[in-house]
Amino acid sequence: MKSAILGFGICIPSRRIKAQEIANAWKQDAEAIINGLGVTEKTVPDAGEDTFTLAFEAGKQAIEIADIKSSQVSAVFVGSESHPYAVKPTSGMVAAALQCDPFCHCADLEFACKAGTAAMQIVDSMIRAKQISHGLAIGADCAQAKPGDALEYTAAAGAAAFVMGSSEEKNALCQIDQTLSFTTDTPDFWRANGDAHPNHAGRFTGEPAYFHHVREATKGMLEVGKINMNEIDHVVFHMPNAKFPSRIAKELGCTKEQLEHGFIVPTIGNTYSACSPLGLAHVLQEAKKDQRILLVSYGSGAGSDAFLMTMLRDGMKLAPDTRETTYISYSEYQQVAHA
Repeated sequence: MKSAILGFGICIPSRRIKAQEIANAWKQDAEAIINGLGVTEKTVPDAGEDTFTLAFEAGKQAIEIADIKSSQVSAVFVGSESHPYAVKPTSGMVAAALQCDPFCHCADLEFACKAGTAAMQIVDSMIRAKQISHGLAIGADCAQAKPGDALEYTAAAGAAAFVMGSSEEKNALCQIDQTLSFTTDTPDFWRANGDAHPNHAGRFTGEPAYFHHVREATKGMLEVGKINMNEIDHVVFHMPNAKFPSRIAKELGCTKEQLEHGFIVPTIGNTYSACSPLGLAHVLQEAKKDQRILLVSYGSGAGSDAFLMTMLRDGMKLAPDTRETTYISYSEYQQVAHA
């Protein structure tokens, strides 16, 4: 038996800040920065939005789309590097708020930007082992950056959630065919306990960090799955900016058409643990029955999770977000981002 995604949900704050606004605040060259990163604006959480609230909203939508009762969910895993509490599980809060089965496996996960896909791997294993019938995997973050740091242009907020069950269920949407991980000790990005903001190794976050891990995980998955890149219909890579995934896609022989639906970073930024899961959620709205999907996350520290999936039926459109997008000033942004 294989696991499958039955339903999915997303939550993205309606507030945005433009890269131009950040550059103006620090008297930096906006055009050069935007061209270099490929990100024109990013999401910003409101004062009442944190990782828990984003995870809850995404999870609620995923359960509704899956068309199951929340009490049927007996595992909740939340991946994030911005959990609201150092000691108090986001996963337990989400499970209680969604009224999941109280006999529920819950845990918070951390592995930089791949903690959301790590949650998917755990739920996948539990379903295949028949330990649970339905589980909820969530990637959610309200990413932080030092004032004036390059990360400030991309560190964003958002959440993506997936209800997973057996591929044999009538409402199964997308089957998880195979998954694997590639991991090393590569300190390209870190935050010591008690530090308010992360540190990074600048240009060394490219090679041997992001590109090496995404490259190896992708090659490993293609080999294990006995499939060529041109046989895959949709590809989603982790998107710390627009430049990195575009470069690795070109190296690995991906076309713009394969990346099209999941390439969402230019207008929302890097949502960290939610980044590649959000890309997947966008693909699941557009993909057709029998199409193949390749998902490859990346988390600093460092590692990548790769998934090969098959659509069991046509994708499902999520209800449109009717909220009006609000653009804020840098001073308004500071109140939340640097609080």
